[in-house]
Amino acid sequence: MILTQYYLSCLSHGSYLIADEGSRKAVVVDPRRDISDYLADAKEHDLDIVGVINTHVHADFVAGHLELAAATGAWIGYGPTAAERAEFDVRTLTGGDRIELGDEVVLEILETPGHTWESISVLVLEQGSPHAVLTGDSLFIGGVGRPDLVVSDGSTPQSLAEAMYRTLHSVLLPLPDDTRVMPAHGAGSSCGRGLSDELESNIGAQRATNPFAAQMPVDDFVGMVTTGQPSAPAYFQVDAALNLRQRELLDPDEPVVPFTPTEVRAAIEGGAVVVDTRSPEEFAVEHFAGSVNIGLDGRFAETAGMVLDHEAEILVLAEPGRQGEAALRLGRIGFDGVVGYVDGSTAAFAEMPDLVTSVERVEVDAMDDLADETVVLDVRNAGEREDGQLIPEAVHIPLAELARRHDELPSDRPVLVHCAGGWRSSVAASLLRSQGHTDVTDLVGGYAAWAEKAPARV
Repeated sequence: MILTQYYLSCLSHGSYLIADEGSRKAVVVDPRRDISDYLADAKEHDLDIVGVINTHVHADFVAGHLELAAATGAWIGYGPTAAERAEFDVRTLTGGDRIELGDEVVLEILETPGHTWESISVLVLEQGSPHAVLTGDSLFIGGVGRPDLVVSDGSTPQSLAEAMYRTLHSVLLPLPDDTRVMPAHGAGSSCGRGLSDELESNIGAQRATNPFAAQMPVDDFVGMVTTGQPSAPAYFQVDAALNLRQRELLDPDEPVVPFTPTEVRAAIEGGAVVVDTRSPEEFAVEHFAGSVNIGLDGRFAETAGMVLDHEAEILVLAEPGRQGEAALRLGRIGFDGVVGYVDGSTAAFAEMPDLVTSVERVEVDAMDDLADETVVLDVRNAGEREDGQLIPEAVHIPLAELARRHDELPSDRPVLVHCAGGWRSSVAASLLRSQGHTDVTDLVGGYAAWAEKAPARV
C-alpha cells in the first residue's frame, strides 16, 4: 500500500493519496486546487489516479477535484446530499460502500455527519484490516470539526453537534486502537479549535486524550463544541458554493503580469485593492496609501479571505520573485482576481511618491503617551480571550468580522489595534485605513508584548 500525506501549513490542510502497489490504482482524498504534487507522485510511482474523494463540501479552500478529474479522467466522489447539489457528475458515496483499489487495499466509506451533513470518512483497509481512517473534518487530532460553518437545509449547529456526538461514539472511536487517524486539518485551522500540531495519531490515543472524545452527556458535548470557536472568515460561504460549482480550473503556471507606474495608478483609481505582502515592519516604513498589509510569511490566504471582497480586483505588491506565490495562495481559496503585481522595492515607491505614505506603529512603552480618547481595538478570536487576558477597556471585534463591522468604531477618535503578537494588528489597521478611518495605528508585539511589559495590569 502507498499512503502519502500532503500537508499545506499555511492553510493547515492535509490531503492524501492512497494506492495499491499491485494494481497501481490510486485515489486522492481532499485535494487542494494546485494538483502538481499528486500528479508528480503518480507519475513517479506509475499510478493511475482513478478517483477523487472530498470528505465534505470544504469551506476553507477550493478543492482540486475538477483539476484532477480534468487531468486524469478520475471520478469525483462526495457523501450523500452533496451529490444532489453539484453542477458536475458525482459518484455518491454512502456508508458501507467499498472501493477496491486492488487485492491488498480497499477503501470503505463511513458516514460521519456533524461538521456537515454530507461528511464522510474513508476507512483504509489493508488485507481486510483497518489500517487508517481519513476523517476529513470529523475527528481532528485533539479536537472535532465545528458544526456551525455551513448550516443549511433547516438544520442548526445544535443538530449537527448532536450528529457529531453519534459519529464519534458510534462510528469512529469504536475502531481498533492502532487505526491511524489522518484528518484534513491541523493546528491553526478555523474549522475547529484546540487542534494539535501533530499531523497523525491513532484511535486509541484520541480516545484517551482528545477532550471531545471523553464520555459525557450529549448536552455537555453540544455546549463544548459550539462555544469558543474562532470567527469564520467571510470567504468560507463563497468557497463552499464554489466546491459544488462547475468553475474555471486553476492554472498554477499562469504568470502574474507586472504593472507599470501608469497601470498602477489606473488600477488604484479603478478600485483595485493593493495587497502588500511584505512584513508589518517594511509596510510601516512606506506603502501605497489605502493598501492592505497581509504578509506572505503568515497565514496569508486565510487572512486575505477574512478582509478582502471575493469579487475584488487585486494588485499584488510583493518582494521580487514572490508575486507568483501570492497569486497561487489566493487562488487556493478561489480569489482569482489578481490582475497584476508591482515590485515591492524602494525603486517602485520612488517612481510614485505621491501615492506613498508611512505609519508609526506604537511600542508598549509609548502607550501612556496616547491621547486619552484613543480606542483600543482587540482583533483576537474569542477563544484567545477566554482566560481573561485582556487590555482594560479594549473593544473586541475579531479580525474575521472587522470588514463588515468597522463602522462600529467611532470615526472621530484615534484607534490603536492589537492582536496576540503584532501580525494581525497590521492587517487590521491597514484595513481600517483603507475603509476611511484616518487615525489608526497598531501595537508592536501585540498583547504578548503588553503582558510582558505590564505584568501588574494583567
